[in-house]
Amino acid sequence: MIDNDTSTGTGGFGEILVSSRSLGEYRAMFALTDDDLGRRILDCPGGAAGFTAEVSQRGGDVTACDIAYFDKGVDRVAATAVAEADRGNRYVREHADAYRWTFFADPADHHRARRESAEQFAAHTRSSPRRYVPGRLPALPFVDNSFDLVLSSHLLFSYADDLDYEFHRQAITELARVATTEVRLFPVVPIGSPGRYEQLEKLLAELSLAGISSRIMKVDYEFQAHADEMLVCEVAAQASGGRSAAV
Repeated sequence: MIDNDTSTGTGGFGEILVSSRSLGEYRAMFALTDDDLGRRILDCPGGAAGFTAEVSQRGGDVTACDIAYFDKGVDRVAATAVAEADRGNRYVREHADAYRWTFFADPADHHRARRESAEQFAAHTRSSPRRYVPGRLPALPFVDNSFDLVLSSHLLFSYADDLDYEFHRQAITELARVATTEVRLFPVVPIGSPGRYEQLEKLLAELSLAGISSRIMKVDYEFQAHADEMLVCEVAAQASGGRSAAV
C-alpha cells in the first residue's frame, strides 16, 4: 500500500503486484478456521484477491482496503486484475526454482487459479463496491476496533527494499488499532530472500512496548521458498481505547 509508481520492488520483481489470491490460499496462509471466517475481517492490502468475494458469498463480513483503489480506482483495478495475474505468473515461471510446487501443482495451475480469483474480484467489485475501500497505510479510514480480525499479506516484509523499518512499525500499529483481537501477517520473508525480515526481532520488541504482543506461527503453506510462517499480533480491544482513528 505504497505508491506503486515509485516502487522498485524486491528481488527483481519490479512494481508492486496487485495480486489475486483465493479463499483457499488465504485459508492456508493465515490458518483460517470456519470460526475465523465468521468474524468481521479486514483484508489490507486487499489487492485484486477473490477472498472478499468468496467469503461474502458464504455470508461472511469482509472489507478489502488498498491504496490501489485510490490511485487507480476499483474499476481500473478490476479491469487490469487478469493482466496483473498474468504478470505475476510470468515472474513465477521465470523463477520457478524459487517456489515450492505443493499448493499449486505447477505454473499452469498457479496461472489458472490466479486468473479465476481475478475474475471473481472483478465481478464482486461491480455487485458489491462498498466492500472495497480506498486506504493508505499507515493511516486507515476506519475507527478503532472496527474489525475482529485483520489480515495482511505480501506487502509488509515482502517488499523490504521499498518499505523502511518505520513504515513497518507504523503500519502494524495502525492495523492493530482497527482490530479487536488479532492481526495476522504473511509471510515474514522478503521476496527473493531465504530468511526472515532482518529487523523482525527489533520490530517485535518495539511493538511489545506499545502493548502489541506477537508470535511467529508456522503454517501449512509454502509457495515462495522459505515462506511458511506468519506473524500473529494479539491486540486486546480495551488496550486500544486511547488510540484515535486515522483520517
